[in-house]
Amino acid sequence: MMASIRGKNTWPERALRSALFASGFRYRLHVRGLPGSPDLVFAKYKAALFVHGCFWHRHEGCRYTTVPKANGDFWMKKFADNVARDEKHVGLLRDRGWRVAIVWECALKRSVEDVTKSVGAWLQGSEPELTVE
Repeated sequence: MMASIRGKNTWPERALRSALFASGFRYRLHVRGLPGSPDLVFAKYKAALFVHGCFWHRHEGCRYTTVPKANGDFWMKKFADNVARDEKHVGLLRDRGWRVAIVWECALKRSVEDVTKSVGAWLQGSEPELTVE
């Protein structure tokens, strides 16, 4: 099962990329030289953006954050490791002076347009972090 899971170029990521590009924002994809290989990197704004799947990255309180019934211990460790890795990467990026945005999959399911507006305003502003839930 896990071999078929995409780590990048997921539909939420592609939808947001398309909308941001149409809004005039330019970015690089999956920059390996940065911690966590952010999904989108906006060098002009020194900003990194991650599109997190609610299931894999454990979006607290989200209806898409379920736990499989089989192998519960395995999954709980897997999810805890994912969350710890996410926090580490955000911290490393912030330490290097990068602004960091997290966009949750469920926000994109509700409205790609609203998320695009939020991200665009954040990019043009000066806030160090953004979370779109």
